[in-house]
Amino acid sequence: MLMRQRVVGAEALDELPVDDPAARHARRDLRRVHRFMASRWLLVRALRAAVPAPPPGRPLRLLELGAGDGTLLLDVARRLVRQWPEVALTLLDRQDLLSPRTAADYAGLGWRVRQQCCDVHQWAAQVQADPAAPRWDVIVTTLFLHHFADPALAALLRAVAASTRVFVALEPRRAPLALAASHLLALIGANGVTRSDAVLSVRAGFRDAEIGALWPATGWQTQERAAFAFSHAFVAIAAAPMVAA
Repeated sequence: MLMRQRVVGAEALDELPVDDPAARHARRDLRRVHRFMASRWLLVRALRAAVPAPPPGRPLRLLELGAGDGTLLLDVARRLVRQWPEVALTLLDRQDLLSPRTAADYAGLGWRVRQQCCDVHQWAAQVQADPAAPRWDVIVTTLFLHHFADPALAALLRAVAASTRVFVALEPRRAPLALAASHLLALIGANGVTRSDAVLSVRAGFRDAEIGALWPATGWQTQERAAFAFSHAFVAIAAAPMVAA
């Protein structure tokens, strides 16, 4: 069957320098793609359903993997700030993309933000090796897991399960409609980097229960489903209480 298996390929944006004009254009494109995919709405809905109110007296600890420039989660924060007035947010990415303006916008909401620049495999290895590594109430990621073939993804999910009690992922759906849409991004002004990467992303995306099949831990409630027209959502909630501060 067409697109039955995931095919993971290297995406051009991941290899371009931060200041490359094509990379800057592609990051602007990505914001439009998120609007096209309704990513903000899907994340807000999933987080409201999955995350209980944090205990009084301490901020909610939130980690975003593959955070990019942090603007998507900022849009989410603007809609969750009433439920989560205090958040300690870590944005993890290989590249230094958090602008002073975006950091100030988070601060204006009462969210403390810091950037952690490292490879996610380095982060995962630290989590697995160090029982004292930081833990989070929530880990979230968007359009990131599809970059990894199953063995590497399984290792990353083991680190996630060891580090949080709620995990929310939003990924490309591997389906003919999403593939067709990926070929039409020139219509929203996307450059060649974005158009090429979008096709690769869909072919590396997910369907059915493919993420859940790699989820390593028992004692979790997981949900996995198609989301909106082009996305695939995975949510894992641990039966145990939130980790202690």
